[in-house]
Order: sequence, then structure tokens, then C-alpha cells
Amino acid sequence: MATERKMGSVTYRDVDKSYFDQRGLKRHAGVWSLWALGVAAVISGDFSGWNLGLDAGGFGGLLIATLVITIMYFGLCYSIAEMSPALPHTGGAYSFARSAMGPWGGFITGLAENIEYVVTTATVGYFAASYAQVIFDDLFGWSIPVLVYLAAFYVIFIGLNVIGIEATMRFSVFICFLSLLVLAVYFVMAIPNFDGASLNNIAPEPGGTAFLPFGWGGVFAALPLAIWFYLAIEELPLAAEESMDPKRDVPKATMWGLVTLVITGFLVLFLNTGVTGADAIRLSDEPLLDGFRAILGTGAGAALLGLAALSGLIASFHTIIFAYGRNIYSLSRAGYFPKWMSVTHGTRKTPWLALILGAVIGFGLAWLYDWASGQETVLGGNVSGALLRMAVFGGVISYAMQCWAFVLLRRKFPNVARPYRSPVGIPGAIVAGIIALLSLVAAFASADYRAAVYGSAAWFVLGIIYFAFAGRHKLVLSPEEEFAMTKGAHGHPEIEGYGTTSVAETE
Repeated sequence: MATERKMGSVTYRDVDKSYFDQRGLKRHAGVWSLWALGVAAVISGDFSGWNLGLDAGGFGGLLIATLVITIMYFGLCYSIAEMSPALPHTGGAYSFARSAMGPWGGFITGLAENIEYVVTTATVGYFAASYAQVIFDDLFGWSIPVLVYLAAFYVIFIGLNVIGIEATMRFSVFICFLSLLVLAVYFVMAIPNFDGASLNNIAPEPGGTAFLPFGWGGVFAALPLAIWFYLAIEELPLAAEESMDPKRDVPKATMWGLVTLVITGFLVLFLNTGVTGADAIRLSDEPLLDGFRAILGTGAGAALLGLAALSGLIASFHTIIFAYGRNIYSLSRAGYFPKWMSVTHGTRKTPWLALILGAVIGFGLAWLYDWASGQETVLGGNVSGALLRMAVFGGVISYAMQCWAFVLLRRKFPNVARPYRSPVGIPGAIVAGIIALLSLVAAFASADYRAAVYGSAAWFVLGIIYFAFAGRHKLVLSPEEEFAMTKGAHGHPEIEGYGTTSVAETE
């Protein structure tokens, strides 16, 4: 008979050894694999999505917004780099918030991150499918619907993630370097074709200027779009239980990855816009491909380079599938989500059910918005723009919660070993958290996409209702919970393994 114990508003249950045996993971990743995982997760933002910020704020508005968001990500990533080796659990953001704010704080943070990653995968997949549709039509005259490409991508890359952590990491390294090579080729080709006047060719609204065509309000509206240059770099703590040395490698990979993305992001912002012109790509689903076309024309050469450019979108699609799989797995393993979701493959040790579930939800969202975009409904508008804002809604909530968790952990757990300490400390986390909350408000700025953001909010509320009525009574001492309940004395899977503490031993 399993031991149960009510603690405040939640109930914990003991589980036997077989519970964790059925939910095992395998360690494999080193620092370069983790760096590639982080960069690959975000690199699609250099290929598509960022340009929607031009439509919101013009070049000047997006440039200023990107500078602000870059400050936010440095504060966030420095905080994560400190927390992840101190709490080396697959739960990542949920783990940090659970120890700092209790089960409700942990669940809210994990749920927000769940929305971010499931919707981000759908968004990137839709961008990739749009690229593929245009490229294969140019090369072979194939007329295949976007959703067919998207379904094929889900099947292929869910399969690759199920095969095992070794295959996932090797492909991440390969596709990351290929994506960076494509960007480098574009940068070299773009420099002699750069036209500074094209940066500011969006006609200003009354009261606007060439640099800020929509005024300072455009800067505010562009904040959630600028996030696309960096969205998901914070996923690396989710690989903690599959890292060979999470205390050393996760912080290094996080900060090296962020610096890489800052460099590529600003180069894309200037060189892609300066070659095509801001007005031409403000609503494009394939801005980098448009850049190649502007340089090479519309022949086979541009299409072939566009095919190579598809690598950047595939890189993020593949690696964010990894992220949502581990997010669902960790919340399910601890009982916040139904426990069947966290069962792993017997020999490959991958959370195959979580991976498939996230794909079904993500594809369903993409299908819904693709259908609605052709109807006279409140869901109409640019499909990618709607999905992007839905993803940002979850992302910035999780960012604000993680920054607050950092502040609380410094105060509540002052004696926990911290192999890495943030050089910007509590002030950096507070600044990042404030910018994240401003970005949350800005996600509602565009009336055309407000219904999509409300959709994410509804998902968020329904998740909280589920936890209030069911999930909070079914919690298990997973490593994240064990660490929080024993104030860091236990819950170190890289040292102790799993299930070493019973509920009777907790305070």
C-alpha cells in the first residue's frame, strides 16, 4: 500500500522502484552537444519569424526592441546558468520554481514553458513547411499543401528523437553547424549587396519617422517579435539528467550559445533587411530565402540555397521537440500531469509518449490556424504570426517566474552548492523579469493576433484548473520534488539515483 501524505494543499504518494525504472533517461551529452542543442533550438529565428517585428515596429522599432530583449536574455541566462548546476534536474524551469515557490509555483512555471515549447515547435514547423513548399515548387513543380509537409516533419523528427539521446545530440550538432554555415554564406553574399536606405523603407504613419515608422508604440509592439531571435535557448537545463557533467557543461553551453545567437541575430537583422528592404519582407514566411532571391534572382541557384536554408528551421524543429518532450516528461514524472505521459522506451530511454502527445497538440494548433486564416473568423490573419505570439505568451511567463525563482533561491537556499554564480546577480534577474512582463503585455498589442494570445491564456487557465482539481493530489517525489522537500539534501540524480526518499522522511 503506497504511503500518502498531505502537505499543505497538495498530496504526495510513495512509489516503488519500478516507477522510476519505467521512466529512466540515459546520460550522453557533453558541452559541445549541449551548445549545439541550445543554438539549434533558436537558430530558426534567424531564418523566419524575426521579420514580423518589422511589421510591428519598422527597422528602428525592431532594432531597439532587440537591444532590450538581448538585455533580458543575458539576465535570464545568467540566472539559469547559476540555477541549473545547483538543481540539475530534467524539470529545468519547473524545478527552479518548485524549490523557490512551492508546488503551485513549480506547476505554473512548468505549464507556461509547456505552452512555449509545444507551440514553438508548431510555429517553426509551419515556417519550415512554408519554406519547403516554395522551394520544391521552384525546383520540381511540386504543389503540396503546407500541412502535408508539416505532418511529414513531425513524423520524421519524432522518430529521430525516439531513437535515442545519442542520435538526437549527433543530429543536433550536425544541423547546427550546417545552419551556421548557411548563415555565413548569406552574410558574405549580402555584404556587397547591402543598401542602408532599404532598412527604413516602410512608409511611416502620421507622427512616425523613417527610422520609427510606427513611433515608440512600434518599439513596444515589436518586443515579443524580437524574442524570436533567442526563444528556447533557455531549454538546456531540460537536458541536465542526460548530460555527462551538468554542473560544468550546462552553464558553459548556455552562455556560449547565447553569445553565438546575439552575433547571428544582429547580422541577420541588418543584412537580411538591408538586402531585401524592410517593406518587402515584413510579413514573409521565408525572409532569408527572399534575401537569396534578391541577390541571385529567382532561378535554381536561389532555390538550392533556400533548400540549404531549410536546415535552420529543421534544426530548431528537431531540438524543440526534445524540449517539450522533457518538459512533459518531468511534470508527468512528478505527478503534475497524468503519470502515463512520462513512461520512457524500454531500451532507448526516451519519453516517446510525451513526444507524440506534444506533436498531436502542435499539429492540431497549426491545422486550426491554417484553416481559420482562410475563413472570416476571429482566428484569421497570418498563421505563423498567430502561433508565434502564442508561444511568446508562455515563454515570457516562464521567464518572469524563473527570474523570481532565482531571487528567492538566493535567499531561501543560501548554502546550496552553486558551481557557477551569475555575474549580474539579483539585479540582473529583476531587470530581466521586468522586461519579460512588459513583453507579456506587448503580446496583446496587435488586435489582429489578440485572439491567438487569448487561446494560449485559455490553455494556461485550463491547465491550472486541472491541477487544482486533480494533479495536486497525485504528486510523487521525483528528483525535483525530493530536492525541494529536503532543502537540497537529496534529489541529486547524478549522485544518488532516483526514489531515495520516502514521503515519511520529508518535513
